[in-house]
Amino acid sequence: MNLKDTVIGIELGSTRIKAVLLSKDHQVLAQGDHGWENSLKDNIWTYSLAEVKEGLQDCFKNLKKDVKEKYDVVLDTTGALGISAMMHGYLPFDENDRQLCEFRTWRNTITGEAADKLSELFGFNIPQRWSIAHLYQAILNKEKHLNDLSYITTLAGYVHYVLTGKKVMGIGEASGMFPIDSDTLDYDEQMLRKFNELAEVKAYGFDLRKLLPEVMLAGEEAGVLNEAGALYLDPTGEFKAGIPVMPCEGDAGTGMVATNSVRVRTGNVSAGTSDFAMVVTDKKLNVHKEIDMVTTPTGFPVAMVHCNNCTSDINAWVKIIRQGLEAFGFSVDNNTLYTTLFNKALEGDDDCGGLLSYNYYSGEGVTDLNEGRLLFMRKADSSFDLSNFMRTHLYSALATLKIGMDILREENVQIDKIYGHGGFFKTEGVGQRILSAAINTPVSCMETAGEGGPYGMALLCAYGLWKKENETLEDYLDNRVFNTCESTTIKASDKEVAGFDRFIESYKNCLSVEKEAIKKF
Repeated sequence: MNLKDTVIGIELGSTRIKAVLLSKDHQVLAQGDHGWENSLKDNIWTYSLAEVKEGLQDCFKNLKKDVKEKYDVVLDTTGALGISAMMHGYLPFDENDRQLCEFRTWRNTITGEAADKLSELFGFNIPQRWSIAHLYQAILNKEKHLNDLSYITTLAGYVHYVLTGKKVMGIGEASGMFPIDSDTLDYDEQMLRKFNELAEVKAYGFDLRKLLPEVMLAGEEAGVLNEAGALYLDPTGEFKAGIPVMPCEGDAGTGMVATNSVRVRTGNVSAGTSDFAMVVTDKKLNVHKEIDMVTTPTGFPVAMVHCNNCTSDINAWVKIIRQGLEAFGFSVDNNTLYTTLFNKALEGDDDCGGLLSYNYYSGEGVTDLNEGRLLFMRKADSSFDLSNFMRTHLYSALATLKIGMDILREENVQIDKIYGHGGFFKTEGVGQRILSAAINTPVSCMETAGEGGPYGMALLCAYGLWKKENETLEDYLDNRVFNTCESTTIKASDKEVAGFDRFIESYKNCLSVEKEAIKKF
């Protein structure tokens, strides 16, 4: 094996850090991962930077182990590598790279005042999880750490800086920090100026552009792995410095790449701990609080419906079912348990038999909730059985996403293809069918659907390393990566679509119950 003919993509997801080694013909050669969970500290959802380092090193160690076991080769170099991570959030540092407060992740809904004021100022929807909303909320709160603030970044931007010493990021990741102008392929200059002219911002003397990372495009080289960065990844010292590092990207952008959804009128749905839909559009949309406007890794505008909650509640209920089985002395592996329960859901009624659930571990911008409560409801005459129970939780995982996608339909956004990827789609055919029923559109899944972000990041590295002169990312993916990729497409029946529509009407009608639970429980 010639390791110079490979690339490495690493993604720090919500529950797993995962790395893949990709060959020059875009096949996954080896993988490594590390499980982790966010913590709620002082009402802030966060991960410590110590956990980031420990998790990355364990993930990389497991990647090296997989390479050694499969090929009897020590992974000591590669052609290029790149970092992806959960988009958005807030990581502030002083001029000596000292972290000034806990990492505030995308999951926090604590910036409502800032998000509303900035949305009105810009005439552009600024969601609560965006970095600029977190920064402005800190300014409104007059937080002490701002006196020492030198720069802000995201999780991917932080790791990229540790590896290379470069405060840069891909345009897709940057678009979750501050609005992007797709004509100039940079931060929106007019909005930067409006922010800097705010009296409360002037009081700190901030120039926002100097606080933000530099914007880069897919295919550009964004530095090289330095000595300290190599040891940060691999403390054994076997992995060597000097490797080209491509612009870091967010999980939304890498998901788009992993599903070949970067051309106009294509889209994808990523469904795991959170879920979001990304639709590449060629038209300007009206401002909707439920819709983010971000970009592809090459700067095309993307309408994004982002939901904080997806599979966490499903996982909690599956854990309860596992405990019940174990109490009777039965042991079932995870894959079998999830596959059986997901397939059982397809036996349920199209409208879940009158059952209803809310999977809100945390707040949801789409439904205007700053907090969440987990609820399951049924009437005495509801059809309460295992199949409807599981189908309800699969519907609930996509319910908020459907509400946002219906807005895109009202805006006449054209979609030629929708691809699904992430853990929700791992059980063959089930997640696809449920999503198709939710959005009344055929849904395709590629054979790489379970790979997700690290695979997409590795493809961005491959593009940067092996593209031909003037070859676009869109052409590279179409002609050199996915031209032979197998996929399956499922279209839900009219009956299934109508059933999900009945479910969502009940869901919207009972949101007042969720809101009351937040107040009282």
